[in-house]
This record gives sequence, C-alpha cells and structure tokens, in this order.
Amino acid sequence: MSVSAHRLDLSLPLFEPEKPQKRPEIGETPQPVERPRLVPPSPPPIPGERDDVRELRALLGGKVTNATELIRALDTRRRDDVLATTLAPFDALLGGGLPRGKVVELTGRRTAGRFSIVIAALAASTSLGEAAALIDLGDHFDPQIGELTGIDLRRMLWIRPHTLKQAVMSVEMIAAAGFQLVVLDAGSHPIRGRRVPDAAWVRLARAAEAHGTVLMIATPYALTGTASEAHISARRARPKWIGGGKSPRILAGIDVSITLEKHRHRKPGAHATLLFRTVESWLA
Repeated sequence: MSVSAHRLDLSLPLFEPEKPQKRPEIGETPQPVERPRLVPPSPPPIPGERDDVRELRALLGGKVTNATELIRALDTRRRDDVLATTLAPFDALLGGGLPRGKVVELTGRRTAGRFSIVIAALAASTSLGEAAALIDLGDHFDPQIGELTGIDLRRMLWIRPHTLKQAVMSVEMIAAAGFQLVVLDAGSHPIRGRRVPDAAWVRLARAAEAHGTVLMIATPYALTGTASEAHISARRARPKWIGGGKSPRILAGIDVSITLEKHRHRKPGAHATLLFRTVESWLA
C-alpha cells in the first residue's frame, strides 16, 4: 500500500509513535483515541444498476452477467463487424465490406485496377481513425496520390520488403501489433522472391482472427488457398476517355470488372463493375 501527501509534514504523523494519553481521573469518562486513517472510508454502494451499464447490456442482448462475459461480448461484436471500403459494388460482393478477423484475397493480372481497390480500403480505414499498414512488395504506392484519394498518412505504416517471404513476416508482426487493416500487395507478375509454403497463409489467417485484423492479400494470382475467407478477382481494367476525333483525349478513369470467386458464406459467381475516376475528369 502506498500513501501520498502534498506536503511532507502531512505524511509524518503516519510514522510518528503514538503520544501517551492522559489517564482519566476517578469518575471521569475516558475519551476515545483518534488514530490516523491510511485509507478513507469507501462510499456507500449505489442501489440498482447504472444507466450506462443498463444501456450496454441491452445493446449486447441482455445476456451479460459478469465482467468476463462483457469483455467476450464486446470482443465478439467488434470482430463480427466489417470495414466498408466505400466501393458499393465491391462491398456488396462481400456482404457489406471486408470482414474483420478474416483474410480476403484480391487477384488480378493488371495492377491498376487491383491497386485502386487497395487504395480505397486504406482510405476508408484511416478516415475512420483506425491504424492501417501497407506492405508494398510491388513498390506501387505514391504518398502524394494516396493523400489526394483520402488516405490519412499519419495513420498509415508503409513497408517496402524485397521478397515475398519478408512481406509475409511483416504481415504477421504488424497484425500482432494491433493494426486494424493490413494490406499485402505483391505487385505484378512475376512476384519477387520464392513462393512461401501454404502453412504461412494459415498462420496469417490465425493471427488475423486472434487480433480482429482485416487482412487483404492483393496478388496477380491466387496464393492463399483455403486460408482466405473470400476471393475476388479483378479480370478486366479498361480505360475511359473524354473527347474524340482529332481533339486531345483525357483519361476519365478505369472501368474494372470484379467477380466473387469464393466465399465461405455466400454463393460465388456474382459480378460487379467499378469505375475509378481521375481528378481531370472531375474538373472537365
């Protein structure tokens, strides 16, 4: 037990010996001896339940009876949530967004359309005040363009490994550090470095589930196998132009076609189209 005092003389009586009390005379009532109190008396308990606790219990379904169950319920509710990327067609294929605590694989031979989805996910996470990390094996990220698209660079960690093995090791360490979104972009074909064993992706999936991390793997071809919760492919990326004839044309954006290849809780085969517009098209 520790006792603090604002002045030294206030703490000295705690260690001074008790002064001898005067013996009462015959027929005189003895007075009680006052002793210093090290701990103040606890306040009386407030009857009933606090309003904030009652509201939290109702929010969680009213099944929480102790602190341990409360922590578990809050943790489960947080992991069952999803991260919406603001790309409505992409989120619809996944049932609302990127699931927390799961691995989502995004494949596509063309880096432009695939990496645009990665940028949208990073912008959505950092705009919510969450911490995000990009393991950029292909070295495609531009901080200036990322900031223009809505990424809060103060909340983003940018890692540039040299091989796929280094990238996988970085993902595992960052997921354990508490980042809410971790993205591994493997770049274009061929991927730098040797392929890692399938057990490495299973280990990443377990780390994401243990820490409630959204883990996105963006590669030119499928790598994660059964470790991923969902797999979306970006098959075609076609440019859109403004103007025609002999006049100069301006790139308006990129039209990306995506397909749900695999999902553990949804029927695969659904298609959607994403349109990423350029800054020049907004000003035209």
